[in-house]
Amino acid sequence: MNKVKPRGEGDATAVDVTDLIVHDIQTGVLAAGAWLKQIDLERRYQCTRPEVRRALDRLAQRRLVEHVPNRGYHVFEPDGRQAAEVAEIRILLETGIADKIVANASAADVESLRDLASRFDRMILEGTPIELYEANLAFHHRLLALCGNQELVNLVTEIRQRTSSAPVAQWKTRARIEQSSREHHVMIDAVAAGDAAALKETIARHIRQD
Repeated sequence: MNKVKPRGEGDATAVDVTDLIVHDIQTGVLAAGAWLKQIDLERRYQCTRPEVRRALDRLAQRRLVEHVPNRGYHVFEPDGRQAAEVAEIRILLETGIADKIVANASAADVESLRDLASRFDRMILEGTPIELYEANLAFHHRLLALCGNQELVNLVTEIRQRTSSAPVAQWKTRARIEQSSREHHVMIDAVAAGDAAALKETIARHIRQD
């Protein structure tokens, strides 16, 4: 693995090791099921053993990594049942706030969503898998934020991380990526039209990848 940029001594803007590991899990650098040797993480993130151990313990609590006694830590790898159950939780939460999203969205919000959806479309043609992944996250974060409940947005973000979130695992085929793009625009049209029912239906289909 390539090393990340060194953190300066006493640097107040330094990124927490936990966030660095999360980023590498989400971008596929640390693959699902990969064992995480603490000495390797110390070298990669140029930090101390206690920092690594605290980060791994936090991520184990969030179920991003799993601790196996006498063996160590590995990146969490959910089975099909767990992935399906997480999807159902997301559907309950995200469709549950559809009415608030529609009620709160202004014309400027709709245009912001269109810009983010267009960026996702461009990344299909021009971007790397990581850029496509990040464009998708940006669109969904902006959509959810319209509900006005930041704690719920944070909760959905955390729940999303419980399934494989590496770019290569987000969509099964190129056709599904393109369908996801179309669904983004359908969601925006539903918001613009004040149609909460259509938004709920599209969110559910989008999460299940029907």
